[in-house]
Amino acid sequence: MEYHSIKVEDKGRGIGIITLNRPEKRNAISIQMRREISYCLNEWKDSSINVVIFTGAGSAFSASFDLDEFGHPELFDELLDSSSKYHKDVWIYPKPTIVAVNGPAMGGGFDLATLCDIRISSPVVVFGHPEIKFGAPPLFTPLRWIVGDGLARDLCLTGRKIDAKEAYRIGLVNEIVEETELLERAIQIGMTILEAPLETIQFTKKYLVDNAGQRFEEAFLIEHDKAFREILLKRVREKE
Repeated sequence: MEYHSIKVEDKGRGIGIITLNRPEKRNAISIQMRREISYCLNEWKDSSINVVIFTGAGSAFSASFDLDEFGHPELFDELLDSSSKYHKDVWIYPKPTIVAVNGPAMGGGFDLATLCDIRISSPVVVFGHPEIKFGAPPLFTPLRWIVGDGLARDLCLTGRKIDAKEAYRIGLVNEIVEETELLERAIQIGMTILEAPLETIQFTKKYLVDNAGQRFEEAFLIEHDKAFREILLKRVREKE
């Protein structure tokens, strides 16, 4: 596949990098981007890439979903299908994932960060779920697993923003790294992971995915598929 909304790089030594590459849109996550990420991850499952790093081009990691697509009822099926597949592909990916959050991670960008195994960020990062103000419920369960029920409820219900220092304090990010060193630090973490036998790494990743309290598939069906379908149906009705 020829990629248009992401950049894909094999750094060697088992490290692959996926860069969200719509800087003119602050890397808003579109149907095309979701499909390209899903395709890339599936291509890398049986490759020499054994750790995947996500980051963003330009000054933002991702400013949320591409809201322009929500105004087109004819995209209803593509929006739902691509979103459902992409979230699950990231979550159940059988190899470790690291996210190097280089700028604001809002809405869908926040979700992507919570679906990865390890999160590092630059000092200028802001996280938030502003989509609740526009009638789109955030993903609660992955965030809850990371920071606990109380904080996850706070962030999802209020939509308030938190900076990198607060994200580190509550355990959302593992490290704060200067932006110029962010990607190199992510690669270092990946290389540390790969010091272990690959079979052990993949067994551990599967165990982590399968035993995170309520299974992701069950929670996602409620939080994403049903909620997203209702939102899109409402938009369609409003257009009629």
